[in-house]
Amino acid sequence: MQTNRLAPLLTGRLSDEAAARVREQRASGTLSHYATSDLAAIRRDDERDQDSALRPAFVRDTEKILHIPAYNRLNGKTQVFSFRPNDDLCRRGLHEQLVGRVARDIGRALGLNLDLIEAIALGHDLGHTPFGHVGEKCLNDVFHERTGRWFFHNVQSVRVLDRLYGRNLSLQTLDGVICHNGEFEQQRLETSGLTNFDTFDRVVAGCWETGEYAIGRLRPMTLEGCVVRVSDIIAYVGKDRQDAIRAGICDEDSFDDGLGGAYNAWALSAFVADVVENSLGKDRIALSVEGFAELRRAKRENYQKIYRSAEVNGDFSREVGEYFHRLYEHELDALAEGDEGSAVFQHHVLPLQRHLGHYGREYDWETDPDQTVCDFISAMTDDYFVAICQETFPEARSLFPRRRYFDGVRA
Repeated sequence: MQTNRLAPLLTGRLSDEAAARVREQRASGTLSHYATSDLAAIRRDDERDQDSALRPAFVRDTEKILHIPAYNRLNGKTQVFSFRPNDDLCRRGLHEQLVGRVARDIGRALGLNLDLIEAIALGHDLGHTPFGHVGEKCLNDVFHERTGRWFFHNVQSVRVLDRLYGRNLSLQTLDGVICHNGEFEQQRLETSGLTNFDTFDRVVAGCWETGEYAIGRLRPMTLEGCVVRVSDIIAYVGKDRQDAIRAGICDEDSFDDGLGGAYNAWALSAFVADVVENSLGKDRIALSVEGFAELRRAKRENYQKIYRSAEVNGDFSREVGEYFHRLYEHELDALAEGDEGSAVFQHHVLPLQRHLGHYGREYDWETDPDQTVCDFISAMTDDYFVAICQETFPEARSLFPRRRYFDGVRA
């Protein structure tokens, strides 16, 4: 493994004592005392989806997530770079898998429940908007302006799984999803003590009502949720750098540590080993002082040189952002008029009603039309958003760039 000159103490290797304990844990074939048992799964409907020999509780959650349309759409949603039709740039579906891979490596070494880790990782971004965090901000702006409530993708992910598709997921999985937010890094993650859906529902409501005030205080109820939360940052901090280099925004010499795109491989080894070394046999998940400082530094550098760069912001012009407002108002009018031939009915309300009908439930789209439109827009892929804007607003056809591949050789 290459050396990071800014974090020379992070070698990507465990101490001899920690390595021996990990091998002993694996050889035992048992879970850690601090792992979440399948038998501990809590559901709204305890009569359904019970743990079995073939399908343990959290395996059921994973399979439910994989089989809803929202999961499939992740492959059509931007991770960071919008309007760049390069197949080698990471999309949000791959990001979820990368988070799951990092989290499973940590969880296996710590003896945690890998099925719960996988379920949280694969569900954590299901509520994300098209066009990444810039699209999330645009949707939040119009939603907050109209309702006073706040849109955040982690809260919407819970809504997708728990309400829109009614999949009866476990409290542990839903809690891990809402608490995953990789924008709030911490050196030490401790569990919250949450035990029931009544409290969880109040937490979710608080997130809609107060936004970052509530979201910034979220803590997972399980160590598995804590692992996914730190793994989210580990998974993107190096991968986004590789994509920035591939997209031509940065080059191999742009970053202070001198590793360029190789930082991704360094980070995956260094941070995973650091988390395991500092969390083995403990009731919390932690990084060392050095590990946390480097994770924060690398994330801060990404913001300076990638996320806030003129080129990334230029991908998403002010005019494109305005179409979030225009489309929102257009679909809100369609709901008010009961126009069942409109996109919001044909592609959102009616399909959800059919889906929920299989479970004896209904999609209450009439009580809160703003929430319904928010559900609809956040569910769109990048290409669908462009297509519906071009169909609804003819002048948009000249605004959105045509899909084309970059010239030159692709590795």
